[in-house]
Amino acid sequence: MAYPEYENLLIDRVGKDDQIARITLNRPEKMNSLSQELLFEFRDALENLEPDDTARVIIVRGAGRTFSAGYDLTPTKGTGADAVAREFKTVDDQGRRLWQGIRAGMQRITNIHMYFWNLQKITIAQVHGYAIAGGCELSMMADLVVCADDARFGHPGLRFAGTRTSMILPLLIPMRKAKELFYTGDNISGTEAAELGMANKAVPLDQLEEQTLALAERVANLPADHLAQLKIHMNRFHENMGIYSSVHSSTDLDAAGTFTTQSYGWSDKFKEGGLKEALAWRDGPYQDYSATPRN
Repeated sequence: MAYPEYENLLIDRVGKDDQIARITLNRPEKMNSLSQELLFEFRDALENLEPDDTARVIIVRGAGRTFSAGYDLTPTKGTGADAVAREFKTVDDQGRRLWQGIRAGMQRITNIHMYFWNLQKITIAQVHGYAIAGGCELSMMADLVVCADDARFGHPGLRFAGTRTSMILPLLIPMRKAKELFYTGDNISGTEAAELGMANKAVPLDQLEEQTLALAERVANLPADHLAQLKIHMNRFHENMGIYSSVHSSTDLDAAGTFTTQSYGWSDKFKEGGLKEALAWRDGPYQDYSATPRN
């Protein structure tokens, strides 16, 4: 089956009989930050792969030195971000931000994440480098996660905004550790992520591709239709525990979080000195994330 060519993604087939589809986030110069354009392409790629019965498992990975450093805070002008801004008016006639428009735009992105969650394919996130903020959220929507032992998972965006799909974290790891990560925005290593249950396994970086493919091959011993119904079994159980309502509620709160004093402080720093100064203001007290210029 031929797939469309994308500006921000690469798609190839690997494994026995090419039964493993692989999506590579392909913005290495931007640490695979999740622009509107990339996310819309990601959904389109999933929609093309879902009905393809020859693809039993989908691996999602990042090009270059990292999986994804989060949402793109400085998107280029183009059809994606500009279209959302036009469709969902986010300010009134006096230039004041409106919650309804912010929420609508965020829910659109949440729906892409939730489509990935509910896709009728088994998905595996292959994580190296950083999976932070939106990158962490995206990895947690996969069925399985294989990471490098020195990978970093975290959500520094909680230090000036809210969160959306990472609200499934309390279903993955112990409550107190989930609260610690939420209240601090700290990050943890791939090794600790595997110990806590955020990842299935953590392996040395030079073994990551081999180990991810091995797990995908093992899952792919079953045909795509049978795997789909097994996935629905598992997802339905967790959905009955409130994933959908919690994620959409968290998206509402993420939108509302743009009106907190901390969020206004971030906006002021961004306007005064740009992204670099805003990141220094956000992360300076914690002395971390110095190399991750994303949300």
